[in-house]
Amino acid sequence: MSLNKTVRDADEALERMAIPDGATLMMGGFGLCGIPENLIAALRRRGTKDLTIISNNAGVQDFGIGLLLQTRQVRKMISTYVGENELFETLVLSGQLELDLVPQGTFAERIRAGGAGIPGFYTPTGVGTPIAEGKEVRVFDGREYLLETALRADFAFIKAWKGDAWGNLVYRMTARNFNPMMATAAAKVAVEVEELVEVGALQPDQIHTPSVYIDYIFPGSGYEKRIEQRTTRPRG
Repeated sequence: MSLNKTVRDADEALERMAIPDGATLMMGGFGLCGIPENLIAALRRRGTKDLTIISNNAGVQDFGIGLLLQTRQVRKMISTYVGENELFETLVLSGQLELDLVPQGTFAERIRAGGAGIPGFYTPTGVGTPIAEGKEVRVFDGREYLLETALRADFAFIKAWKGDAWGNLVYRMTARNFNPMMATAAAKVAVEVEELVEVGALQPDQIHTPSVYIDYIFPGSGYEKRIEQRTTRPRG
């Protein structure tokens, strides 16, 4: 088996992954930062539908996962923050989109647990709220904790700053967000990078995601450096 995992582009990555209708996908990113936008665009072109997407947020109306909501390719979202997308709100309130809203720390730990082979864990977050409905509650040292189960997916879309042909990855600043843990928690993982470098160009002690977790890698293109919200003072 070749260690070279490079493919031409997002379309070839998806062709090889063969994502079926009804699949569960993890998609990295936080707000508009670290979004695997080439892979999302390719998935939209393929028209794969009835998807369950595990992502911190649902993008905005015309970017990120918001593009898949426009074409009604998403059946369910497992997310933590969804306040920047009016279409998302409309679809959820009209019953066209299922939503599992998870506290952000719990969301991160459920994915980390999935990647580490841990089936579940106890957390005090959500005790006494609707988050606790239907979940096991146990008491440790006089405090109540909820049982939360791990999250895994059939596929994951990851965005990194730099990567090599073997799939070793480095993320830049806050674009690191959920990408590294999602790379560990899916059966097949495709990654797009801003810069594809030669094997050996990345310092071993600076690699955030080792190649063992990656199946396909390609250099992305056309990245938008968006700012989610900008507030400025009036000119004097």
